Amino acid sequence: MTQAEFVTMKEITTQTTAWAHAIDKVIENARAITALDIASYRQVLCVGCGSTYYLALSTASLLQSRACVIARAFPASELLLNPLSVYVEGRMLLIAISRSGATSETLRIVADFKARRLGTIVVLTNDGDSPLARHGDIVLSIEDGQEVSVAQTRSFASMFVAASAVSDILGPNALFLAYKDALIDRGSRLIHDEQELARDMARNRKIRQVFFLGSGPRLGLAKEVSLKLKEMSQTVSEPFHFLEFRHGPISMVDEHTLVVGMVSEGGYDHEMAVMKDVRRLGGKTLTLGEKGTDIEWKSGIAEYARNVLYLPVLQLFAYHRAVYLGKNPDTPRNLAAVVELDLGV
Repeated sequence: MTQAEFVTMKEITTQTTAWAHAIDKVIENARAITALDIASYRQVLCVGCGSTYYLALSTASLLQSRACVIARAFPASELLLNPLSVYVEGRMLLIAISRSGATSETLRIVADFKARRLGTIVVLTNDGDSPLARHGDIVLSIEDGQEVSVAQTRSFASMFVAASAVSDILGPNALFLAYKDALIDRGSRLIHDEQELARDMARNRKIRQVFFLGSGPRLGLAKEVSLKLKEMSQTVSEPFHFLEFRHGPISMVDEHTLVVGMVSEGGYDHEMAVMKDVRRLGGKTLTLGEKGTDIEWKSGIAEYARNVLYLPVLQLFAYHRAVYLGKNPDTPRNLAAVVELDLGV
């Protein structure tokens, strides 16, 4: 196949349309979301599998920081295999995330949660007609995020935008109406302006391993883009908390290493110091953030609302790396779009 024939590229480059749809969907459901009275729940559980587990990590971080609730993230399988380490006494809010709405582990634990009347279920998906959607008390279905490719790009980003908008509604001084146009505009320009950088970086023959660093809600994003690089190109890749990288993993840095930093405003000085250490050891670096980084947003959008901007360039990097190495980014080896297991669902 030629590069133009890979559908993954189209899915990455058209994702801002799905971002807009995601915000609109949250606005449509704003009354029901705010009526949840989120402070009344003992805990909020955010669950998913694979990419959507990483989305759950970011969602929990955003909810806890914005809505001041106890929010925890788990792979859906943990609720199935180790429920006593997850559930607490009292009413809980379960946010179940699945691109297809057909992932076996997620379906099983949601059905169990509902049968046991443990609390309220919010479903975040790209398929409103899916089995999972039928279980939701509130369903946020981002249909424009649907994909043909196995590896999630547009779908993940669209659901992450929805999760960010939900956390915004539940926090103080909601801005989701105000940031929509600016977010879509900045994301579209990033995709257009940084194509060449992503392609050139992906074709660097010296790079043999890549580390992605992020903290707070950016940790889940670091895990996700690391997974994208592994899935599409089978490149050695690992994600870490920013400052944790010094505690062992930095020993891996050499001239064949690229370290990508998702730099925050609050942690800017500390995080950039880590990147300086990497360069001192001979590694290559790429930093992304609002300002003072290699790729700058200069968006003026509140930090909690703009985290999706880290995704497109790094998704493009994974895509171009796959094409450069002769891989098919649409159908990575050993993977299926939906993992369906015999769990008695």
